[in-house]
Amino acid sequence: MIQVRSKVLPAAFALAMLSPLAHAQTAATVNGKPIPESLVDAIAQSMAQRSGHPATPQIKEQIKKQLIMRTVIVQQAEKEGLAKDPQVKDELAMTHDDVLIRALLGKYLKAHPITDAQVQAKYAEFTKSFGTTEYEAQHILVPTEKQADEVIADLKKGDKFGELAKKYSKDTASAANDGKLGWSTPGNYVPPFAEALTKLKVGQYTTKPVQTQFGWHVIKLDATRPAKPPTLDQLKPQIEQELQRETVQAYQQKLLSEAKVTEK
Repeated sequence: MIQVRSKVLPAAFALAMLSPLAHAQTAATVNGKPIPESLVDAIAQSMAQRSGHPATPQIKEQIKKQLIMRTVIVQQAEKEGLAKDPQVKDELAMTHDDVLIRALLGKYLKAHPITDAQVQAKYAEFTKSFGTTEYEAQHILVPTEKQADEVIADLKKGDKFGELAKKYSKDTASAANDGKLGWSTPGNYVPPFAEALTKLKVGQYTTKPVQTQFGWHVIKLDATRPAKPPTLDQLKPQIEQELQRETVQAYQQKLLSEAKVTEK
């Protein structure tokens, strides 16, 4: 049986309370306070959409029991006057604001849905930046330029790149695999690394240390192949999420620009 996790319920509860369904028949009564059946249904539906699992009668029963427990605890907190505590009042106000913010942004996104044209345009941007070539590379990452120079000197003496990577590289994930980074396009690397990598011929390594924010690199190019970007269908969910994020950010900035704000 799928268990209802209590940490999920507050978010679903907050969303469900905005629903016009949160009234009508009573699922339970706690000290005279009714818990609407439609509230149970709304929370179950919200959780089903988020989890991908159907809202079974068993799940609804668990939700009802949790709502009963929540109501009992809330009533006791109110009885003890905790709702008047300044810190609690501040937290309640923030929760109230969070619910309204989610509702407003959800309403705005519903009124301004992401179009297929927007998705196509964003995908075109991605494929353009993706590049036409993938690179299979190795690297050795060390803290100082001097250490990188010493690694390059060892390579010139004939030492194996993979053995040096295992011995010296601070990138432990790749060091365990001879410094191999796998196949990737230059856009997935920081600019100095990408620039040095794309200048190499297959089999070559950098004869001067390459500095990035991570340290000093010695890079070796093992192979190249034509790049095959993910298909539109594969990326569509991520693209839609990114476009929604951009839409929300633009809306927030619009609201801010129209607001009269005074700061001390």
